[in-house]
Amino acid sequence: MLTPKIFTAILLNLGLAYALTQPVMAQDKLPPTVENLLIKAGLQKQHMQMLVMPAREGLPVFNHQSDKIVSPASTLKLLTSFIALDQLGPNFRWKTQIYSEASIQNQQLRGNLYLKGGADPNLTFDKLSQLLRSLRQQGLRDIVGDIVLDRSYFQPTRPEINAPIFDENPSAYYNVIPDALLVHSNISGFAINADTSTVDVKLTTPMDNLLLNNQMSLSNAPCSEWKNSWQAPQVTITEQTQINITVRGTFPKNCQTNVYLNLIERNNFIGSMIRALWKELGGNWQGQIVDGTVPPTAKLLLQKDSETLADTIRIINKFSDNAMARILFLTMGAESPIAKNFADTSQAANAVVRDWFARHGIVDSGLVIENGSGLSRLDRISAQQLAGILRVAANSNWYPEFATSLPIVGIDGSMRSRLKASMAEAKARIKTGYLKNVMAIAGYVRDVQDKDWIVVAIINTDEQAASKGKAALDEVINWLANGRQ
Repeated sequence: MLTPKIFTAILLNLGLAYALTQPVMAQDKLPPTVENLLIKAGLQKQHMQMLVMPAREGLPVFNHQSDKIVSPASTLKLLTSFIALDQLGPNFRWKTQIYSEASIQNQQLRGNLYLKGGADPNLTFDKLSQLLRSLRQQGLRDIVGDIVLDRSYFQPTRPEINAPIFDENPSAYYNVIPDALLVHSNISGFAINADTSTVDVKLTTPMDNLLLNNQMSLSNAPCSEWKNSWQAPQVTITEQTQINITVRGTFPKNCQTNVYLNLIERNNFIGSMIRALWKELGGNWQGQIVDGTVPPTAKLLLQKDSETLADTIRIINKFSDNAMARILFLTMGAESPIAKNFADTSQAANAVVRDWFARHGIVDSGLVIENGSGLSRLDRISAQQLAGILRVAANSNWYPEFATSLPIVGIDGSMRSRLKASMAEAKARIKTGYLKNVMAIAGYVRDVQDKDWIVVAIINTDEQAASKGKAALDEVINWLANGRQ
C-alpha cells in the first residue's frame, strides 16, 4: 500500500534526482574572487569541482564539473556519518562485554575470561578500568586463566596485520586501522620534559611489564622545532611478553610536549594494560592474552555501553577522526541483515551504502569506498553525490544531530581558525578534507538573507599542490555567505 509517508518520500527522491541532473540551469563560471585565488595558487579551474544548491529543495544555482568522479578526502565522512545515523538511529550504542564459563568462588575465578569487542569507537583505558572495577566489585580478585579477546563482530578480525602502510607516518594516530576491540586506539602516550641538563620521558598510558629506555639528548633548537630531530621509538617484545621501548633523538632545552603513537602489537598492548589496571585495583592475574570467541555456554558478567552514535559523529566530523569513522562504516555492515551474505564486513557496509543511495534517488555510478574515512587513495565520489547526501540529511528527522556534528566556521573543529571575522563566521557548518593531492569542503552555509545552502567544492590535482587551494575554498564559503555577490 502506498502510504502518504512513502508517497512523500518518493516525491522528495524524484525531486532530488531531477535537481541533480539539471546542470544547464545553473551558473558554471567560477566567481572571479575564487578563480583569482586559484590562479594565484598555481591551480586551474578544471582542478575544481563545485556545486551549490538550496539546502532543502530547489535546483542548483551553481554547477561546475559536479558530476566528475574525484577523490573526496575526509569529506567522505559525511557519507559515513549520515548514512549510519539514518540506518542505526542517534541512540545506537556499541557494547563491550565480559563473559565467563566459570563462577567466582572465594574471590577467585578458575577459567578463562572472555572480553568481547562490540566496536566501541572510543574504548579508552578509563572505560576498560571501569569494566575491571565492576568485576572487582562482584568479588573477583584472582583470575587463574587466560583472557580471551573476541573480535568477531567484524570480519576479518585483525585487518591491521600485514596491511600496507598508507604514508611515511605509520605510527601516527590518524593511520590506526581499527578492529572490533580497539582499546585506547592502541595509542601509547609519552610526556617529554626537558630542563637545561636532562630530558625526562614518561609513559602516560597505564602499562605493566614495560621497560622504557630513554636515550634522548638535549639540543639548543627552538621548542617549536622539536619534531625535526625526533626519531621513531624502537619496540621489542620478549618471549615473556615484556615490552621494551627505546626513545632516541634530541629534544630542545626547557621545553615540553606530549606524543601519542601507535607502537605496540595490539594483543600485547591490551594484555599489558589489563595487568596494570588490574594491579591498581588490587587484583592478581595468572594467564595470558589469547584470541578466540565466546563459547555458547559462557555467561555474561558485565557490559559497558558506549556513547550514543549522535555523540560519536560529533567527534568524527569536528575532528576528522579516521579510526572512529572506519569503525562506524564497518558497523553499518555488521548491523545489517545482509552481513551474513559477505565474508568481509567492509563489503557488507558498501552494499548498505549503495542500497541507501538507490532508496534516496542518488546514482552510485563511479562511487568507490575503501574504508569510510576518506583516508584513502582509492575513494571516489562526485560533488553531485555528496550534495545529494547533504540534501537528504537536510530534510531528515536527524538533521539537528547531523548538523551539530559539523565544524562551525571560525568556532570549532577543523574550521575553528578559518574565516574568522568574515560573514561566514558562525554561519556555516563545513566538513573539510585534505590529502596531498586533494583539498575539499562540504556542508551548509547560511547567507545574509538567512537562506541555507548546500555547498560542495573539491580540488583534485595530479601533484601535491592541492593545499595551495585552501584560500580559494574559503572564498567559496565567504562568497556564498555574502549572498553570492
